[in-house]
Amino acid sequence: MRGFVTSLSLGLLLGTALTGSVAATEAVKATLVGHAVLPAMSFLPPPSEAGPGFVVSGRFAAVPNRRIEEIAAVEGKSFLDGRTTGIALPFVGQPVQGFSGVEKLARDRYRVLIDNGFGSKGNSPDALLSFHDVAIDWQSGRVRLEKSVFLHDPDKVIPFRIANEFTRERYLTGADLDVESIQTVGDLHWIGDEFGPYLIAADRNGKVVAFFETEIDGKVVRSPDHHTMNTPATPGPVRFEVRRSRGYEGMAASPDGRFLYAMLEGPIYLGDPPAVETVNGKEVLRILEFDVQARKWTGKSWKYALEVAGNNIGDFNMIDSTRALVIERDNNEGDPRLLCKPEQKSGCFPKVAEFKRVYLIDMAQVNDAGLVKKIAHIDLLDIADPKGVAKAGTVDGRFTFPFVTIENVDVVDERHIVVANDNNLPFSAGRLPNTADANEFVLLDVGDLLGRR
Repeated sequence: MRGFVTSLSLGLLLGTALTGSVAATEAVKATLVGHAVLPAMSFLPPPSEAGPGFVVSGRFAAVPNRRIEEIAAVEGKSFLDGRTTGIALPFVGQPVQGFSGVEKLARDRYRVLIDNGFGSKGNSPDALLSFHDVAIDWQSGRVRLEKSVFLHDPDKVIPFRIANEFTRERYLTGADLDVESIQTVGDLHWIGDEFGPYLIAADRNGKVVAFFETEIDGKVVRSPDHHTMNTPATPGPVRFEVRRSRGYEGMAASPDGRFLYAMLEGPIYLGDPPAVETVNGKEVLRILEFDVQARKWTGKSWKYALEVAGNNIGDFNMIDSTRALVIERDNNEGDPRLLCKPEQKSGCFPKVAEFKRVYLIDMAQVNDAGLVKKIAHIDLLDIADPKGVAKAGTVDGRFTFPFVTIENVDVVDERHIVVANDNNLPFSAGRLPNTADANEFVLLDVGDLLGRR
């Protein structure tokens, strides 16, 4: 389904403007045709060169700012409402979890990026950054790791101090970067980060070869986790343009690999006093264009309107030269059918997922307010499963994907897409109220969605 329109024609198409405002989009019914699960308790040994300190992970994630050495000493809890998840940390090994970016290699093979570890700089210094090639057996529902690559910076391309600064290989950790999106162009893996936000490039072995700050309208923008930010000596305002954990959640690539389109997870802050960017009363997210050949930001950007203030995007991938898929989601988890009834205290969710969608957008169709067109969407909380394909989550022929962080979507062919979650091990429990989420992949038949314009 990926097209091969030239970069020149892409630029001409993206310059087209349409008048009018953002209209409600039609919901297209999706049908589940494949469901695969990688169990939450899936671990890898660290590279031997990384050192013995990475044999255990999650020492600093159980109790904020406190080291815990005893294995499985502290039970994980949902970061949303404190429900226990049935898994305790620290862990032996490096978790294979937190899928936060996906690339289709074949119908049954995918490249997945692991995010920063346990959710923040402070709690992830013993979580190594990596990506994996996985094989999926859609019939059995099994996921098999084929190849794992760990990011490292032996040539000191990254300009700031990292956790493993004085080691030879300088393996990167979740204290250094929060990697959330990946695109492979030629021999390089381009990876978007949330901390800076930054853009980095790594070779096939995971060695960092390039590093870029983020620029909007010709100016470097920063989040509170940018390497130049410091806690002030006295109380007072600290200026930044990107909210913490709202950097590059999604990043698409043009079909010819010439451009990357990096998409921020949340609105930028503008003005004095700072306020989130809005258009016609809706919060908007920036899509920024990076020229891979020239190795610089082009200065072009597009605006994506969130349907509900406070929503976030989970992933962003092109399906041809101008159209793309975007996951837009709320910050809730839990199957709506398991909402707690009055006086019910267990076996239910106190709050449930309400908004989990995959939108088809067209960057060539931009209205007079600068917003890209949303063409149609599918509802991930209302997926048909007439043949009982799901391993879990189907009731009366209806399957839900009720996770807080659904951060992977890509096109498989003309009728199918793949969607996967970031399971935030062990801090999310959206499938069952007190069971840590697994890494789930779903193969969806989306009918004529991908052909719509």
